[in-house]
Amino acid sequence: MLPVFVQSCHRCHVTFSLHAVDPVFVSFLQVTMRERLSLWAVFCLLVAFLPSQTVAVMSVDLGSEWMKIAIVKPGVPMEIALNKESRRKTPVAVCLKENERLFGDSALGVAVKNPKVVYRFLQSILGKTADNPQVAQYQKHFPEHQMQRDEKRGTVFFKFSEELQYTPEELLGMILNYSRGLAQDFAEQLIKDAVITVPAYFNQAERRAVLQAAHIAGLKVLQLINDNTAVALNYGVFRRKDINSTAQNIMFYDMGSGSTTATIVTYQTVKTKESGTQPQLQIRGVGFDRTLGGFEMELRLRDHLAKLFNEQKKSKKDVRENLRAMAKLLKEAQRLKTVLSANAEHMAQIEGLMDDIDFKAKVTRSEFEALCEDLFDRVPGPVKEALAAAEMTMDEIDQVILVGGSTRVPRVQDVLLKAVGKEELSKNINADEAAAMGAVYQAAALSKAFKVKPFLVRDAAVFPIQVEFSRETEEEDGVKTMKHNKRILFQRMAPYPQRKVITFNRYMDDFVFYINYGDLGFLSEQDLKVFGSQNLTTVKLSGVGSSFTKHSDAESKGIKAHFNMDESGVLILDRVKLGNTISSLFGGGSSEPTANVTEPVTDEEEVSPEAEKDQERSEKQEESAQEKPETEEGKEGEPQAEEGHRGVQKEVSVSCFSELINVENELTESEKWDRHSVVTEDSLKNSHVFLPHIRLQDLTDRDLEKQEREKTLNSLEAFIFETQDKLYQDEYLAVVTEEEKEQITGKLSEASNWMDEEGYAAGTKELKEKLSELKKLCKAMFFRVEERKKWPDSLAALDSIAEFFLFYFFYKRSIFETFFIFFCLGNLEGNAVLSKDIDAKRSLLDREVNYLLNKAKFAKPKPKDKAKDKNTTSTENSKANSTEDAEKIITPKSDDGETDYFILANPLI
Repeated sequence: MLPVFVQSCHRCHVTFSLHAVDPVFVSFLQVTMRERLSLWAVFCLLVAFLPSQTVAVMSVDLGSEWMKIAIVKPGVPMEIALNKESRRKTPVAVCLKENERLFGDSALGVAVKNPKVVYRFLQSILGKTADNPQVAQYQKHFPEHQMQRDEKRGTVFFKFSEELQYTPEELLGMILNYSRGLAQDFAEQLIKDAVITVPAYFNQAERRAVLQAAHIAGLKVLQLINDNTAVALNYGVFRRKDINSTAQNIMFYDMGSGSTTATIVTYQTVKTKESGTQPQLQIRGVGFDRTLGGFEMELRLRDHLAKLFNEQKKSKKDVRENLRAMAKLLKEAQRLKTVLSANAEHMAQIEGLMDDIDFKAKVTRSEFEALCEDLFDRVPGPVKEALAAAEMTMDEIDQVILVGGSTRVPRVQDVLLKAVGKEELSKNINADEAAAMGAVYQAAALSKAFKVKPFLVRDAAVFPIQVEFSRETEEEDGVKTMKHNKRILFQRMAPYPQRKVITFNRYMDDFVFYINYGDLGFLSEQDLKVFGSQNLTTVKLSGVGSSFTKHSDAESKGIKAHFNMDESGVLILDRVKLGNTISSLFGGGSSEPTANVTEPVTDEEEVSPEAEKDQERSEKQEESAQEKPETEEGKEGEPQAEEGHRGVQKEVSVSCFSELINVENELTESEKWDRHSVVTEDSLKNSHVFLPHIRLQDLTDRDLEKQEREKTLNSLEAFIFETQDKLYQDEYLAVVTEEEKEQITGKLSEASNWMDEEGYAAGTKELKEKLSELKKLCKAMFFRVEERKKWPDSLAALDSIAEFFLFYFFYKRSIFETFFIFFCLGNLEGNAVLSKDIDAKRSLLDREVNYLLNKAKFAKPKPKDKAKDKNTTSTENSKANSTEDAEKIITPKSDDGETDYFILANPLI
């Protein structure tokens, strides 16, 4: 295996790694580093040997109202990507017009004028059925949209026109594709790999909806990371020196635009076999409120402003019935909420709110707080839920850190401070960008192009999941009854990723089992309604009886269902096997956590549904099993999970049989939106086929065509105006005749008139042809101007070498005769000497000079005359030596008899 060379950024703890590098090159780099060559120089060397494939990765902190995008690429560790307006955050909004799409701030600009074509705040309806309360709430907030039920999937879609309908996943896919474009523009290279944040309370349906949207956007999702986990990772990475073996419990209170989450995280160092002692974060408890956020406050303000306008009685119409006016009021309410966070009162004002009537009214902070009193009463709720989930008290929490833009509302801070009983609330992280930066750190950790300093992450599932099945039992009196069994697969706050195995020992024929959510008693009645159905899927197993018949002489170890909750918190039924496999099905077996991957707590765990134990005892044993490195059945040959729960499957059968059996998932109504909520891997690959990708690709092609046309149109306009202006500049007047000037001016005027009459409606091809025609007409003029700019430097260089040449080697008159042609350059004629010709002559002359200088430098001295009298006096010898050392003067004759003097001895270089 070829070695790997790595170099780190100590500030961000991100390491760039060059894989599969030639060993000689690695040795050279190591020597270079020992010589203390600068990091930048080493990086430049690395880039020179980089493969052509892209290495940059991105993260998207996908909020309900805003998204923040971050990238990591060689030389740019962990940076927020700016959008086209050079802003660090972008509205999650898309505007659909007949022939174009607009995103972000451009889409919001249209929302005020035509709210029907702008879609935003889509997060709340992802993975929701048509009868979900949040769908009804969304329709109330945005009555301008036509939402209809999808009879096949049970979810909703937006009816844009009779021909076009879009699902929330499609619209979010468009937005994610736009975010990818922003990241690529900022990174100046293609990007496919991404980590996307989702709320910790997202269930299986909601998580799969985001994955589908990313699939539509052409993104490869390395991981869906809970936003609270991303924040906690960002906090820990930049404070790793403060983390030690003593546990530190920190609560992150995150109030964004659409929801609020409180998360308790424990930081401490742990020992690992691979990396030694490393810092670790563990999610201990999560509490949330799905609808408590800044957007609900803005809606209250919007309605208050509408009431004030109606009370002014400047119009007989009710402003609340005017969708465009209400969109303007919402925009003003958003601004007003921000201003009132720093001021006791402020003046709301909108020009031409409705029927050309201006609106102006004063709003105080006390009025705003009165409007949202019931919302502020809900602020402590997530804190209490998080403490209950973690089984902790506030006395055990070291500090409470604020996250999210809505925590800047003073009343929120006052209520929260009172609820947690602390002296102060910490504000020592970037409340807006912490999640994006934590997610991009995770993206670098998961990418093959980077290495990061290990930071162990133990995330937790908020909702428990269990397996249910019915089995016929025979009582002592011989009466047969059906017994319903429940076995917990993943408990509440169970760490993931993790694999689990359930063995069915007493089934000899085809049967059915159900995968459902477990006890959700910790949710409120309203949350349960929003959560939707508690049934995930029904799994039908076929081929069981025929397999037993075929292997009747072999020993059976039961029917094993292998489950996996991956890094994204998505549950998958990997496979169902009849019989037993020994050896190590997944290889490895280390129970140590993996750096920057949520820790798999144990080896693949065996959950025995056949044990005759009550539910409470089963749960206790489950907890106990999670603390063991492996189960007893694992020792006897049960599959084990390698580090990171990945490995190569090795199936060996000894005195038993192992056979994959058919699995059919029969989804409940609430999961039909996804078609495969819990499915085998092969089935999951086909779970996106119902989405109209061709339609979305067509929209993308239209956007690209529109951008190309606009670029060509702008280039043509700029060329016409700039060239018209140049024709009055001295440097251009010096190289054109009156006839040429008149011709060019006429064509430019003709093109300008064409632009006013037809050009702005012309197609891209026609615009390009017009631009090409004008450039061809002006090409000679531009060329001559450039030549005149180059002449002084070229002539000066030639003159310098010519003087040197003249002074030492040739007759002045002769060289002037040959050099004279260079000063007879025409201004306008086509046969004028070009700057490149001057440079060519200079190069030839320079070569001759160097040749003669080298010849003179290495010439051997002439031997002494042997016929010279050896008896010359010492005085004569001294004189002779002095004469030989002196410079020889040669007086060559020119054709006209004039004498030129040159010094040949000791020539200057």
